[in-house]
Amino acid sequence: MGSKDDRDIEKGYPKADFVAKLRRLADAIENEERFDIQIAGERIYVPVRAEFTIEHERSDDEEEIEFQIKWKNE
Repeated sequence: MGSKDDRDIEKGYPKADFVAKLRRLADAIENEERFDIQIAGERIYVPVRAEFTIEHERSDDEEEIEFQIKWKNE
């Protein structure tokens, strides 16, 4: 299997779409199922073995919370 190109994008979504994606993610995690999502035209398959973290960043004028999902490609 060939390697994929590096990718680092950020895509905004309307609130209703974001909520729907979070609900699907929560259901997949709870049911120990793979989570499938399309981001900027690419289909991503998140395996059950993925690890989940929450990150908080703060600067003088901005705060950010990131829900991160990481896994190793096998």
